[in-house]
Amino acid sequence: MAMTIPKTAFTTKPSFLSPRRHPPLNVSSARIEEKTKNSTTRPTASRTSRPASTTTAMPAATNSSAQSTRKYPANDRRVVEPNQPTVMFSVLEDVINNFIDPPLRPSVDPRYVLSDNFAPVDELPPTECEVIHGSLPSCLDGAYIRNGPNPQFLPRGPYHLFDGDGMLHSVRISQGKATLCSRYIKTYKYTLERDAGAPLLPNVFSGFNGLAASAARGALSAFRILAGQFNPANGIGLANTSLAYFGNRLYALGESDLPYAVRLTSNGDIETVGRHDFDGKLLMSMTAHPKVDLETGEAFAFRYGPVPPFLTYFHFDGNGNKQPDVPIFSMTRPSFLHDFGISSKYAIFADIQIGMNPMQMIFGGGSPVGSDPAKVPRLGIIPRYAKDESEMKWFDVPGFNLIHAINAWDEEDAIVMLAPNILSVEHTLERMDLIHALVEKVRIDLRTGIVTRNPVSARNLDFGVINPAYLGKKNRFVYAAIGDPMPKISGVVKLDVSKGERQECTVASRIYGPRCFGGEPFFVAREPENPEAEEDDGYVVSYVHDEMAGVSKFLVMDAKSPVLDIVAAVKLPRRVPYGFHGLFVKESDLKKL
Repeated sequence: MAMTIPKTAFTTKPSFLSPRRHPPLNVSSARIEEKTKNSTTRPTASRTSRPASTTTAMPAATNSSAQSTRKYPANDRRVVEPNQPTVMFSVLEDVINNFIDPPLRPSVDPRYVLSDNFAPVDELPPTECEVIHGSLPSCLDGAYIRNGPNPQFLPRGPYHLFDGDGMLHSVRISQGKATLCSRYIKTYKYTLERDAGAPLLPNVFSGFNGLAASAARGALSAFRILAGQFNPANGIGLANTSLAYFGNRLYALGESDLPYAVRLTSNGDIETVGRHDFDGKLLMSMTAHPKVDLETGEAFAFRYGPVPPFLTYFHFDGNGNKQPDVPIFSMTRPSFLHDFGISSKYAIFADIQIGMNPMQMIFGGGSPVGSDPAKVPRLGIIPRYAKDESEMKWFDVPGFNLIHAINAWDEEDAIVMLAPNILSVEHTLERMDLIHALVEKVRIDLRTGIVTRNPVSARNLDFGVINPAYLGKKNRFVYAAIGDPMPKISGVVKLDVSKGERQECTVASRIYGPRCFGGEPFFVAREPENPEAEEDDGYVVSYVHDEMAGVSKFLVMDAKSPVLDIVAAVKLPRRVPYGFHGLFVKESDLKKL
């Protein structure tokens, strides 16, 4: 069964740009080999012995108290050969991938999607890093952890960027020294497929394009369920999107499932604690973008789905206890609700032009999630501590499609929101390179119902963050990633959103350099306990990868500098793939996990 994938399987051409067709992949398990220090060639993929667990599989029950006490060793590998049912179903899956639904479009062709530094890596135990420039500030004692997709198995057929298994990349910092660790989140899906030796669950974003593909993969999944290969009641999520810390717990999040509690050990290793349902009070799923109020310790969240209620709002108290659901029935059709805003008085939801699109799937061979150009986007406002939706108000905002929210705050009889508006929203899932995200300041007058919008920068910006202490309060500064084009990030900018209307608000920027790309920036305050500290007194951190040298670094930038000066650079012992959202957790909070 051993085989080698030729280097041409991963081209140097960026993802999503070429319409060329390639024969579909027919590989069940692979990892990307790291190149040597002196190599100038790109990594190649090779078939390796697949990982397997030495621990008991995740229990079928979803009781949080039982799962939260289970620890999953990070490095739990042994060789396991797929059993006969797995081999048989894999043959049927190969028929679907090769003849019914081959990866013809670049957006689902793994040769493009997993090119360059999007290619997956293996797990890495805690490994000491070298500080090659400056010194690490003492306020960074703790861990910067970033989540992202990293498929356990090389895709057998269509694969979308959002379909990979969640992997956490953590830089643990203590007394000026840094340690890197990369570990999979041991989700039910990951552990099940690891033990089976092959993929079992279909890819959500790429596996149901067209009626024939949906019917074939749906039938195959049904056969696998009947054969006892997996139980969807235990969750199908990837936990590959973001992280959140509240109630003295750290969670890895993906919006298609419950949160997974994780922890860092004293030596910097990452352990999965288990799938967490908050004593049975959290059903099905939760957003990957909860909003955590650092003053009260409360967290605000929601879930959305394809059946009514299409939106459900809820929150957690300062101790992490989930409060009752608030179903929103005034959202009358399913919408793609990835993020939302929270102010001191209200929660703000965006009903955008992306939603369930079954007709496009049936007649156009596209994804069941697509855009509806005839739909008028709107913003919904509900009191922050609402008990029901009786005070929910909706405001039409034509042309405003929010994927990520930056912040929101209250003004006299008004609410202000900062968020990137996705132009050409029809390309959101298929052609990310054509997306332009325009950061706007949106003001909703609650007396008149008038909505005014002003762009704060003309650049292509997303993954905007603020000083976390200003969540729900009026902030001045935003740090955002520069798309060049999306999903690659060529640099970071600092915006001063207090400037007047229709002014370019960029006050600082840093471009990483030729073929150097980073990810979402994150702001860490220099004195988080000091209420008198200036809003921008701190550091902006991010992983950055040099595609020519094949080297990844952890950069620490001075947030007050007009050029975002690099105050520290850490050379990482191996590359960190591009990913999604991250979080800094201070040392005192890590000790509570």
